[in-house]
Amino acid sequence: LDQAPRGRHPPASAANPTRRAVMRVIAIFLAFAATAQAFAPAPRFARATTAMTAAPEGSRRAFFGKASAAAVVGVVGTSFVQPSFADDEVAEVAAPAPAPAPAAPPAKANYGTFPVPAADEWGISGKDYYADAAKVTKHMQYATQMDKGTANMDTINKNMKKEMVDFVSFYRRFSNVAGKQSFSTLYTAINVLAGHYTSYGTKFPVPEKRRKRLYQEYSEIEKNIKKGR
Repeated sequence: LDQAPRGRHPPASAANPTRRAVMRVIAIFLAFAATAQAFAPAPRFARATTAMTAAPEGSRRAFFGKASAAAVVGVVGTSFVQPSFADDEVAEVAAPAPAPAPAAPPAKANYGTFPVPAADEWGISGKDYYADAAKVTKHMQYATQMDKGTANMDTINKNMKKEMVDFVSFYRRFSNVAGKQSFSTLYTAINVLAGHYTSYGTKFPVPEKRRKRLYQEYSEIEKNIKKGR
C-alpha cells in the first residue's frame, strides 16, 4: 500500500473541516444578530458590550464564542423591552357624558269647565230638538273631559251612553231633523264616544287624541244650534 511520505503534513484546510463549518455558522449568526439589533428599540438598561481586543490566534474560538453569547443576550433583551410610563404619569379617562333629562310630559289641554250633570238631568224631553241637542252636547262635554279617578265616573258614563242612544233613536225618525247640520255633526260625535265605551268600557277616560277630535265637533255643534241649523 502507498503511504504518505513521512515528515509531510496535510494542509490546514483539509486537516480540520469541522472548524471551518463552525466558523461560518458563527459568522452568519453574528450578522443576523447585528441586523436585529439595528432595528430593535433601545432597551431601558445598558446593554452588555464586548470589548474587541486583540487576541492570540490560538484563542479565536473563545473570542467568537463570547461575541456570539453577547449578541444573543442583546437580541433577547430587546425582545422583552416594554414601554413604561413615568411614575407621576396617569392615564386620563374621559368622564361619561351625563344622561339627557327625560322629556317633560305634554301639558293636558284645557277644553273648558263643564258642570257636573245632576242625577235628575239625564234624559231628553222629546219636545224641543234644539234644547235636547244642547243638553246632550253639554253632558258629552263633561263626560269627555273626565280623567281617571273622577267621582262617579262609571255612573256618569252609563247615564251618558243611555242618553245618547235615546236621543238618536228618537230624533232620527224625523226627516226635518235628520237633515240638519247640527244633528249630523252630533250624530258623528255620539258614534265616536259610544265607540269608546264599547272598546274600553265606562271606567276608562277618553284618550287625548279622541278627546281633541270630540271637542272640535262639540264646538261646531254649538255654532249650528245657535244658528238654528
